[in-house]
Amino acid sequence: MFAEKLKQDEVSALRKDLAAAYRIISLLGMDDLTYTHITARLPNADSFFILPFGKLFSEINASMLLEVDLDGNIIRGQEFQYNKTGYVIHGEIYKVRPDINAIFHLHTIDTVAVSAMKCGLLPISQFAMPFFQAIAYHDYNSLALENDNHGAKIAKDLGSLKNIFLRNHGTLSCGKDLQEAFFFTRFLEQACQVQVKILASNQEFIIPEDEVCAQAARDILSFEENMGTRDWQALLRLLESNCPEYAN
Repeated sequence: MFAEKLKQDEVSALRKDLAAAYRIISLLGMDDLTYTHITARLPNADSFFILPFGKLFSEINASMLLEVDLDGNIIRGQEFQYNKTGYVIHGEIYKVRPDINAIFHLHTIDTVAVSAMKCGLLPISQFAMPFFQAIAYHDYNSLALENDNHGAKIAKDLGSLKNIFLRNHGTLSCGKDLQEAFFFTRFLEQACQVQVKILASNQEFIIPEDEVCAQAARDILSFEENMGTRDWQALLRLLESNCPEYAN
């Protein structure tokens, strides 16, 4: 009985955090109407939570989130329209990466722009340093509708990393929890914004030496034990002030 109550509390907390993630991305202007998705699961779980397809990020609250198994079958909740792309991408990664419990899949204008650049992400800002020699790329292959042809290949290209550009499409940022995945998501967005602006300026730019980039990556990634938590807590305070209904 105690174990069951504990799991219910953990699920409730996860739902609340995931709903917060959707609202935060909306507040930051990083959503794309109803076309992207964020998921989270309890550690070692064979299911994950996701928004109902057709809802705006700004509409999401904890109780409306769906629970889906790793093969894309809805366990709890009601889908407005079956969202195979979300289930294929996230489910296949969760199957092979027990260390990952949260995934942000976005297509902001600047991340899509960088995803289409042959040079990929350049280490030309501090925002880009956490990804130095640590970001994967997956070639575009139309909509992700097939587990084997799309989801499994994305998971393979991601390998042991936590961030990947989907060429001509967008990004996936993963983490041990929503806070870490959000940290990567925001830094990657900022890095891409800076890169797009610098390249558009047609000015010569400076790329630090590899040793400096590598040291910066180590320093940033080890700066705090629970990466992303400080910013996350600050943003939760913002949500509580502006849209507390996310937790319902």
